[in-house]
Amino acid sequence: MKNHEIDFKLSGEEMQCVEIELDPQEAVIAEPGSFMMMTEGIEMQTLFGDGNETGFMSKLFSAGKRLLTGENLFMTVYTNMSSQKRQVSFAAPYAGKIIPMDLSKLGDKIICQKDSFLCAAKGVSVGIEFQKKLGTGLFGGEGFIMQKLEGDGMAFVHSGGHVIEKNLMPGEILKVDTGCIVAFTSSVDYDIQFVGGIKNTLFGGEGMFYASLRGPGKVWIQTLPISRLAGRILAYGTGRRKEEGSILGGLGNILDGDGI
Repeated sequence: MKNHEIDFKLSGEEMQCVEIELDPQEAVIAEPGSFMMMTEGIEMQTLFGDGNETGFMSKLFSAGKRLLTGENLFMTVYTNMSSQKRQVSFAAPYAGKIIPMDLSKLGDKIICQKDSFLCAAKGVSVGIEFQKKLGTGLFGGEGFIMQKLEGDGMAFVHSGGHVIEKNLMPGEILKVDTGCIVAFTSSVDYDIQFVGGIKNTLFGGEGMFYASLRGPGKVWIQTLPISRLAGRILAYGTGRRKEEGSILGGLGNILDGDGI
């Protein structure tokens, strides 16, 4: 293996954390703000990019790519500088699940949504993946740019709500709400399709487009995207009703006296 080989343990149900056990001189990279706790003997260092670059320009370029995906310019590397096994733990930023992924068993590469990366073994490359199809870039809920994790080590991504894994056979198609996609292997073809039908568009409340994932490969789907949760909280906070996806929702508020 080119990447550091780490052991881990997941704790919790809906507010999970992952404990990484590091042998002497082993290291793990993580997003700033995900750190929870660590034992004595681990050294923390903040770097440009994912720590795999050599030279100032390559580090600057890597940091710029992370900026395009909406991530922090910096990443933090935690290295066990002691002569004994040590532990460092990271927590997900919102309620959901942490998904451990052994990249060596997933074709050494996965594509994931922009804010899903949590931490990974030192040596895993965290970059960007441009969607090649114009429709995907313009209308996909994940946007034109997604994250890619490359290497042969362990990586950890987080999601909202519960996570469902699907193994797609060659040619098998799964249609998904664009915001519900967490990650998929590089062999999966990702495209955006129009829902169709004027009634579906105006009254369906599910948006005009959905993602089409074609196998072979593995996909991870989340039940509660953070954007959906934030939108619902904002809608209730501004006095809107549950049926805000319908154009009749405002009329219902007025009839009940909530819109006055």
